[in-house]
Amino acid sequence: MDLVLTIVGLCVGFLVGLTGVGGAALLTPILIMLGIQPTIAVGTDLVYNSITKIFGTLQHWRQKTVHARIAGYFAVGSIPSAILAVNLIQWFEIYFGSADIIVKKLLGFALILIPISLLLKNVIRKRNPAPVQWNDAELKKKRKGIVMIGAALGFIVGLTSIGSGSLFALALMHYLQLNGKYVVGTDIAHAFLLTTAAGLAHMSFGTVDFSIVFQLLLGSIPGVIVGSVLSTKIPTVFLRYAISVIIVVTGLKLI
Repeated sequence: MDLVLTIVGLCVGFLVGLTGVGGAALLTPILIMLGIQPTIAVGTDLVYNSITKIFGTLQHWRQKTVHARIAGYFAVGSIPSAILAVNLIQWFEIYFGSADIIVKKLLGFALILIPISLLLKNVIRKRNPAPVQWNDAELKKKRKGIVMIGAALGFIVGLTSIGSGSLFALALMHYLQLNGKYVVGTDIAHAFLLTTAAGLAHMSFGTVDFSIVFQLLLGSIPGVIVGSVLSTKIPTVFLRYAISVIIVVTGLKLI
């Protein structure tokens, strides 16, 4: 047992529960800083994220806050794209000896992109307070666009493990003009499908450390619960901005 990993899981889980800031953007760079190989860190984080999103998906499904068709269209593009990205990493491993440097650089760029997407998400939420109810005809018109967005963002997630929540939430709010509980529910449900597929792809290449996943979960599960309870009692807006700054600085260091 590595107590450090459990403490990391506890802290990340607590901050995610408290602020809603994406766990992968915090966890993956921390794992790399702890000396874990970047490709292993990405694969391990994807499997960890898949497990943690099971509970959120089930809860939102029961609450009927998941737009299943939109999540499905995203998945049609994102899952093959993420699997392609994982295979691309392995291709670099075979022909160039190591993909770690490339993964590390891409991770840095993705970390800079995440706070920007979070800022845009807040702006869009304020300008679009009312959820849009989609009918079949309207969805059919945007189906190709949804699949293409899914493919582009899924590739990023497959390479870096980052963006399964924040980037897709931004697309849901801007391109599809969803808002509120439907954004959260649909985003989590799709993220579960995407991280599970990408995690399985990494598992097939042996780039997942299950002992790390287990030790992170030991800390993150109680951390998320405590953070979620406190989020209704204390203001977290400044903490969100502070975490965003830390993520950007971390991204710059990785580049």
